Amino acid sequence: MPGLFSVKTPSNATPLRVLIAATENGAGGTRRPPSPSPSVSRTKPTKKTPDKSGIDESSLENPDLGPFLLKLARDTIASGDNPNKALDYAIRASKSFERCSGPGLELAMSLHVLAAIYSSLGRFEEAVPVLERSIDVTDDALAKFSGCMQLGDTYSMMGRLDRSIRCYESGLRIQIEALGDSDPRVAETCRYLAEAHVQAMQLDEAENLCKRTLEIHKEHSAPASLEEAADRRLMALVCEAKGDYESALEHLVLSSMSMIANGQENEVAAIDVSIGNIYLSLGRFDEAIFAYQKALTVFKSTKGESHPSVALVFIRLADLYHKTGKLRESKSYCENALRIYAKPVPGTTSEEIASGLTEVSAIYESLDEIEEALRLLEKAVKLLEDTPGNRSTIAGIEAQMGVMFYMVGRYGDARISFENAVAKLRASGESKSAFFGIVLNQMGLASVQLYRIDEAMELFEEARKILEQECGPCHLETLGVYSNLAATYDAIGRVEDAIEILEYILKMREEKLGTANPDVDDEKKRLAELLKEAGRTRNRKGKSLEKLLDARSAKKESAKRWSTFGFRT
Repeated sequence: MPGLFSVKTPSNATPLRVLIAATENGAGGTRRPPSPSPSVSRTKPTKKTPDKSGIDESSLENPDLGPFLLKLARDTIASGDNPNKALDYAIRASKSFERCSGPGLELAMSLHVLAAIYSSLGRFEEAVPVLERSIDVTDDALAKFSGCMQLGDTYSMMGRLDRSIRCYESGLRIQIEALGDSDPRVAETCRYLAEAHVQAMQLDEAENLCKRTLEIHKEHSAPASLEEAADRRLMALVCEAKGDYESALEHLVLSSMSMIANGQENEVAAIDVSIGNIYLSLGRFDEAIFAYQKALTVFKSTKGESHPSVALVFIRLADLYHKTGKLRESKSYCENALRIYAKPVPGTTSEEIASGLTEVSAIYESLDEIEEALRLLEKAVKLLEDTPGNRSTIAGIEAQMGVMFYMVGRYGDARISFENAVAKLRASGESKSAFFGIVLNQMGLASVQLYRIDEAMELFEEARKILEQECGPCHLETLGVYSNLAATYDAIGRVEDAIEILEYILKMREEKLGTANPDVDDEKKRLAELLKEAGRTRNRKGKSLEKLLDARSAKKESAKRWSTFGFRT
């Protein structure tokens, strides 16, 4: 699952770049961290290895050859010598198992290893059918579970979060049937699935899974356990995303107490950063500063003054001081963070640096230093490899660049940035998300400025369908798209359609905001003008677009809308 969140499950898990069959450890074996994660580097795709299984085909019928070749494949992976040789061993092992024993557990295990090697080589498309077959060739529940989870991880690395979630859900169902619904290993899978739902912004589903995980761990674990602490950190993340800051704070404090009881100093500091974020959202600035400074002291003493964790706290403090109007201090902390990213310590990943640059860019944007903000975003995009797992992240950065280009009047550049973001989001299977709808709306606005009215209308219409589905017809984001769509309808002569939409918008705004609200008054004036013009004999004027386009969707307000949708990774 994408690593846009600070919660790791569990916090001390070792990242595995190659997943070997999990049947040895059972359905709830060693937990893997969310994958793909920005902290885990990807091996670049290599050229396909010729199938050498044709060598001495008759020997594949030896029943001892399959286990031997499978062991060779695992040993070669462990040594890191030659992944292509490991691939050859795994292919021949799976063929030997198929000839000698046919469908069953041994064949499924060999296919798990084969798929893991394909993934380590960046050949995810070839790993998928192998894993799908591994699920079909065995009736062993634990092997099926392992195949489903590994297939989910593979889809995640391809950027297909929707399919990834479906695979995890299938794995969870199989695991519950085999172990019961209160087994601690089921709790681990629930949390894993919850993390995927958080990445997809499916917060209700994530919250239900977190509650289930907490209940299981309360039943089976000691009070203040590390498992419960991890559950509460994830639950806090869900609550924060839903705007329930008080509940998020409660979960974080309880998680911190558990970590203190278990001597996890660095984890306590990481939670302090999250607590500071909540205090900042609540406007409790002094308490936020205290939490950030506590974390900063620990990170400097345990990780060094040039560690990315220190830079992250600097960015949080820069954001806080910007919000409190102390712009000099804010910029100073930004510069401190940028100095760390300019000379990263060994072990710092390009994803960590890109994430930090994106956050600093948002602060520079707020300081109206747009060119510097754009420079940082361009640098962040260059740092990220254009792999399937990074497409969503790059799309988010390109969309943010599009907003900034729009703000400074570079509408052609804005449209290109939005177009690139849209293409990546479509390729990642995120074409039904609310975020995708927002990107389409912004691209439509750029097209309007370039007088591509028909194109803008198509973009607004697609955005409307998505936001109606994801947010509902009464949501402010959806109403903003309605407003833009009404303007384009009016521009191409579909006056009745434009009037119908504006009447609906006015009704919704009156219900939500009251009749005395300035926004409602603006909508009334817009509708009255359109009705007046509709009575004329085709006296169309170009000024209708300028007057009818929703002010909230243009220029500086567009930046506010984008920030709500999580550009800050």
